[in-house]
Amino acid sequence: MKPLSIGLVGAGAIGRMHADVIAGSGFAEIVAVADPTEAGRLYCLERGLPWCSSHHALLEAGGVEALIIATPNQSHLEIGLAAIAHGVPALIEKPVAVTVAEGEELSAASAKAGVPILVGHHRRHNPIIAKARELVGQGALGRLTNATVLYTFFKHDAYFDLAWRREPGGGPILINLIHEIDLIRFVCGEVAAVQAVTSGRVRGLPVEDTAAVLLELENGALVTVSLSDTAVTPWSWDLVSGELPNYPRQEKPVNSHFISGTEGSLALPSLDHWRYDGEKSWFAPITQEAIPIERESPYIRQLRHLFDVVRHGARPLIDAADATRTLKVTLAVQDAARQRQRLEMQFG
Repeated sequence: MKPLSIGLVGAGAIGRMHADVIAGSGFAEIVAVADPTEAGRLYCLERGLPWCSSHHALLEAGGVEALIIATPNQSHLEIGLAAIAHGVPALIEKPVAVTVAEGEELSAASAKAGVPILVGHHRRHNPIIAKARELVGQGALGRLTNATVLYTFFKHDAYFDLAWRREPGGGPILINLIHEIDLIRFVCGEVAAVQAVTSGRVRGLPVEDTAAVLLELENGALVTVSLSDTAVTPWSWDLVSGELPNYPRQEKPVNSHFISGTEGSLALPSLDHWRYDGEKSWFAPITQEAIPIERESPYIRQLRHLFDVVRHGARPLIDAADATRTLKVTLAVQDAARQRQRLEMQFG
């Protein structure tokens, strides 16, 4: 079958990661790259890829079946709308947009034109997360009661050489926590209310470095998230899931997510399933079983899903509307911390 022809918009770190995934896929190919920077032009020269100075030029040239948009967040709406106008489905890196209003505008345009917009919340494509969602949906844990998420890690000083990472909006809530919000929504259920406290006292920057978050789900379960980018720990999905090779593997198994219910519990990424085989009692022995799965890169699975959406009309696993709900909850965490209030979520 002819490879899916993809136009890549943005040749920064994330864009180049997508390019590497596409190059090794065997079922997709990059036919052009749009990036206005000199670094982007040189990258295309080194890779032998056609270079365009803008997404407009790339779309006008034609010959692409899909776009991957890996550009700064503030450009997502403009480029996404341009793709829709040309009838080209697009995969936009998270977050879907800067504001909820922008996300809703993109979602409405996608629905009206019938042009799919996918969003790169890649964890949904991880077989571990897919299995966790399946187990919860099948009732393997019974009624969910609570979940605990640890997203604690250490960002080195050089990370903050970019000025925007030292300012409000550049902290771990919008950059990192949004992954956890989407994971919880996907596996455990929709968020009904949010409470949060943030702190920036370790680094003393205008942006938070630590946060404690409480999510109330519509099904009644409570979720706590402990977040910090200045803590020396291995307890984060990035460090323990093995999704990306640039994060070193841990010598011993470490979990970062703990989901509990009335009939059992689940630890991730190990997929350890805990339950009682007989009487349920804290005095009775509890059984541990590691659920087997076939591991595969979520990025290659995400690319294959894009292929299926474009070529076979598959329904996006996460579209602009769904991703906007994830963004809305994430922004509500910031608002709840600022206002020191419990905020109820309303989804249209």
